[in-house]
Amino acid sequence: MLQLQAIREQKEEMITALKKRNIDGSALLEDVLKLDEKRRTTQTRLDSVLAESNSLSKEIGILYKSGKGKEANVLKEKTAALKEESKQLTEELGTATDALQALLYQIPNVPHSSVPAGNSEADNEEIFTEGDIPKLLTDALPHWELAKKYDIIDFELGVKIAGAGFPVYKGKGARLQRALISYFLDKNTAAGYTEIQVPHLVNELSGYGTGQLPDKEGQMYHVTADDLYLIPTAEVPVTNIFRDLILNESDFPVTYTGYTPCFRREAGSYGAHVRGLNRLHQFDKVEIVRVEHPSKSYEALDGMVAHVKDILRELKLPYRILRLCGGDLGFTAALTYDFEVFSAAQDRWLEISSVSNFETYQANRLKLRYKDENGKSQLAHTLNGSSLALPRVLAGILENYQTADGIQIPEVLVPYCGFDVID
Repeated sequence: MLQLQAIREQKEEMITALKKRNIDGSALLEDVLKLDEKRRTTQTRLDSVLAESNSLSKEIGILYKSGKGKEANVLKEKTAALKEESKQLTEELGTATDALQALLYQIPNVPHSSVPAGNSEADNEEIFTEGDIPKLLTDALPHWELAKKYDIIDFELGVKIAGAGFPVYKGKGARLQRALISYFLDKNTAAGYTEIQVPHLVNELSGYGTGQLPDKEGQMYHVTADDLYLIPTAEVPVTNIFRDLILNESDFPVTYTGYTPCFRREAGSYGAHVRGLNRLHQFDKVEIVRVEHPSKSYEALDGMVAHVKDILRELKLPYRILRLCGGDLGFTAALTYDFEVFSAAQDRWLEISSVSNFETYQANRLKLRYKDENGKSQLAHTLNGSSLALPRVLAGILENYQTADGIQIPEVLVPYCGFDVID
């Protein structure tokens, strides 16, 4: 959530930046400032009325003790009017505050200066490519056909049990899935991230804290009986650990990694581009989350990008990095880098990671602060990244490592799998 003080002081700069998202922020921000002015004016008047009422109450007590009941009764009539006014002002203040909060929730984060303008993923900026695209056999298969051929993923069985988008991993497919999770966690902990296991459901406050609510209500599974939400990513419960906390500067950096299943309704996702593992309602992901001092957050973001690069180099998968344009940037992010693996069998790029800096946007919602060197409370910066989302990594391995004799396992995963080929 954008900070009110920043909107007051940097309104024109924010309007210009929001244009990268194809949003005309002038009316929105002006409405914010009007509501804020009404809220502050009402608060000032309420404080004045309450102070006057308290002062009169003390004076009434003194008059009664002095035997001046007639004069005290006159003042009592005045305090009654003040109480009625304070009640009305309190209601007005609550209405203005709620309206201001609701409006702030509708405004996305301001893009970083390096974010390119654009309308969609077609306008994202490719900034790095690495790895050789394998030359497959002429009869190479996409992963959903390989899954059936080697009986390692059963999509039809998942439909029977739950519905489309809920695959069942079997045999070596299940072991490869588990191997990837363990490998990713080991890589992350070796890089200094503390492993953590978190709930797979969160409450409404947690959804608002990281920005999934109210922006992505239609994409989340809602357990209505208990008013809980199945998590779309480990980012939500892990980042909410820090809700309403005040850290010390010495606490930075705070680094966590966690594995969770992720649940996304993905409403309206149909077609060949979402076949097989390309788009699921339930999938596994290992996440990295950082809480940083504002002066260090972009250095930390670069480090996260380098870390994901290292994982993909070890897996020997061809990949590229995109800087997302304003039109494709997530609601809460200031800057996002997407990693995509090339699928030789599908002849297309598959997104497998997003690494983002949210600056103070989530922290403002979470009330996540730290004490600076002067003892003043400041908002921290939050970051997160996938390292990695499993379905498309698995798809890339199955398709790019297929041979006439089976599917080879990347060398780095063999110790985790206990086998070197799926045949």
